[in-house]
Amino acid sequence: MPNDADRAGTPAGVFGAELRYYRTKAGLSQKDLAALVHVSHDVISKIETGERPPAEDFPPRLDAIPELDTRGELTRLWGHLKKGQKLRAYGWFQRWADIEAEATALRWYEPLVLPGLLQTEDYAREIFIAHLNGDADDLDERVAARLARQTVLERAKLWCVLDEGVLHRDVGGGKVMRAQLEQLTVLAEHPKVTIQIIPGAIAHAGLLGHFVIADLDGKPPMVYLETAAEGQVTDSPSVVAHVALCFDRLRAEALPWGASRDLIRRVAEEKWT
Repeated sequence: MPNDADRAGTPAGVFGAELRYYRTKAGLSQKDLAALVHVSHDVISKIETGERPPAEDFPPRLDAIPELDTRGELTRLWGHLKKGQKLRAYGWFQRWADIEAEATALRWYEPLVLPGLLQTEDYAREIFIAHLNGDADDLDERVAARLARQTVLERAKLWCVLDEGVLHRDVGGGKVMRAQLEQLTVLAEHPKVTIQIIPGAIAHAGLLGHFVIADLDGKPPMVYLETAAEGQVTDSPSVVAHVALCFDRLRAEALPWGASRDLIRRVAEEKWT
């Protein structure tokens, strides 16, 4: 668990230090400030130590307190810190993350692991640990960034086709896998989510790798293609058409929605007990 020194250089830690500066300059205790902004003393304490980032509406609420005399600085600071945090967490993936956030629908095929938009925190953590080969100084930040992307499901439709091998691949052990597949069966009931499974260990059109098609409002579709290094993003009409045709072929080979949900539940109960 990170200590105060570890958190000092994080976005939440930098913001907390700045808040503490303005509070002490105003001659306010943490309890005084908590009363002014209508939160508990514990919230102020955790924000100032960087243990807890501020809620989205909190910096403007702090700036509105005359005693602090911040002149909007906390809101501006948190905006800059969030932007930097996003770039660090996503790196080269940032371009696709922005496209994903604008999508009206996502058509997603995965042959190896579960899509990031459907992963539990523990499953995501194990994926990053394996990918980073133990070099995980920013592991918590990466996991948080992946989970934050899942808010896209509040707005966009997700049609996901998975190879059955994804359900059997051990990521983190039985407990992690059981919880992940149980969440998957819940998400399968989500009104904006459709999950289909290609059963068995058969050859099919998706063996060459993971891809996603993002449908955008008023713009041409974009495609993300996975590679062993960095993913590729393109709006090439010929590539989009080819990948869309591949996705349609995969859907045709997959089990229907209900049978796919039942298969997920059965693997969770029979293999990951």
